[in-house]
Amino acid sequence: MARYLIKRLLTIIPTIIGVVTMVFFLVHLIPGDPVTVMLGEHAMAVEKAALRHQLGLDQPLLSQYLIFLKGIFHGNLGSSIFYRLPVSSVIADRLPATIILATAAMGVALLIALPLGILAGCRQYSAIDNFSMFFSLLGISMPNFWLGPLLIIAFSIKLDWLPVSGMDSLKSLILPAITLGTALAAILSRMTRSSLLEVISQEYLTAARARGLPGWKVLMKHALKNALLPVVTIVGLQFGALLSGAIVTEKVFSWPGIGSLLIQAVFTRDYPMVQGCILVISFCYIIANVATELFYALIDPRIHYE
Repeated sequence: MARYLIKRLLTIIPTIIGVVTMVFFLVHLIPGDPVTVMLGEHAMAVEKAALRHQLGLDQPLLSQYLIFLKGIFHGNLGSSIFYRLPVSSVIADRLPATIILATAAMGVALLIALPLGILAGCRQYSAIDNFSMFFSLLGISMPNFWLGPLLIIAFSIKLDWLPVSGMDSLKSLILPAITLGTALAAILSRMTRSSLLEVISQEYLTAARARGLPGWKVLMKHALKNALLPVVTIVGLQFGALLSGAIVTEKVFSWPGIGSLLIQAVFTRDYPMVQGCILVISFCYIIANVATELFYALIDPRIHYE
């Protein structure tokens, strides 16, 4: 296990370098000049040249890339053009909010998907199964930028139960978490149902029932445990996707996370901040994938990593 973990972690390095390289050159293709954004269009040419030299934007693009790549290996993501602060410190202030939102959204998805998927799998073609199918289609069909404002209108403006935006209290987390977790709940419920139906038809479960084991024990101890492996795969992969998918939700609810920070950095042409945000999101996604693979062995003892 330790040998596999070391090998897997080493593969992260070229992946991160590839992501950094692609993001760096794509970001610099965005039209606009960060110096003009900061000083305004009516600023003097001397002032623009001085600021461009101060920020290192007057150097060749390849030199800027090598400086940025060298800084990453030293744990330095550069300085924000807009905030005039280290990128790492700004991201460190915003990242906990995104992790909180992603975790809450995952909790909402699991609370909805697991019971619904299990009931649908145990009662195939029943009313609960038909409802599960309807919920899955509805959840996947509703984009975050539509569901978020709809929830705001219903629960914030009309009923005045929950805050419209911000991160002031626990109530502020409810609507963004539901918005972000609904689509994932739809995917997980169908995956749980399909996986459970496949396991239920296995012969060892028929033998367990023949031995007189109660139905709930056969379901919980044998069927559900073996049906969880593909579900865990989706959960692990989607948790990394939630960190990047939270961008739209954070913007809708003015959630002070890394997603809204990334959008602001794009508008202000803050190249180091854009690169730092995408780098952190990519790293979190990769770590979530590795953690998912390692968690397989805890669920299924038949899996061994060499």
